[in-house]
Amino acid sequence: MNYPAFYDAVARITLYDALAELLGAADNGRIEYGYVDAVKLAGHSCPTVAGAYLMSLKALHRLYPDTLPERGGVRVEFGASQSDGVTGVIAAVIGLLTGAAGEGGFKGLAGRFSRQHLLSFSGGHVGDIRFTRLDSGARVTVAYHPEVVPASPAQQRLISNILTGTANAVERAEFGRLWQMRVQRILIDHFDDPTLVVCRDDP
Repeated sequence: MNYPAFYDAVARITLYDALAELLGAADNGRIEYGYVDAVKLAGHSCPTVAGAYLMSLKALHRLYPDTLPERGGVRVEFGASQSDGVTGVIAAVIGLLTGAAGEGGFKGLAGRFSRQHLLSFSGGHVGDIRFTRLDSGARVTVAYHPEVVPASPAQQRLISNILTGTANAVERAEFGRLWQMRVQRILIDHFDDPTLVVCRDDP
């Protein structure tokens, strides 16, 4: 798979997964994810996928400041419904990274390692997502504001031409380039921007 080079420059997430260790799927249970894994899951790269990746990374680092985050050890609650806007896309990426799953998730072994019912929706303020550690009860709430990194003005004209079938190959390539430039700015240039991903303790 060929993809923009900046994907590999995005900060990666390493977690400990006790189930993966038990079943011999990963040495010492360590699993590492990069942005390209989220892209493969979603089938595309966009500000939504980038935001889901960033929110997961920042929430996990805040919940586990001194140790590896535990995959399968976090409950994730969305304020919005699953069908609202891009909530479903965000939930899919967060589920990949945290192991949290809904009704169809893994039920566990002898009462351990369950991933079922760790992902829920319609829990409160629509713009917020809450991450809660199952072992300590510590929790953080995150909100994503992609408008902090606006799109190029040329994108609207280009996408209009593409959707009406009047765009040529040069215009289509330029739209893709501008689209991924915005994603790069979100993931790298604004990685530490506290107004892009607002992450706060939720006592």
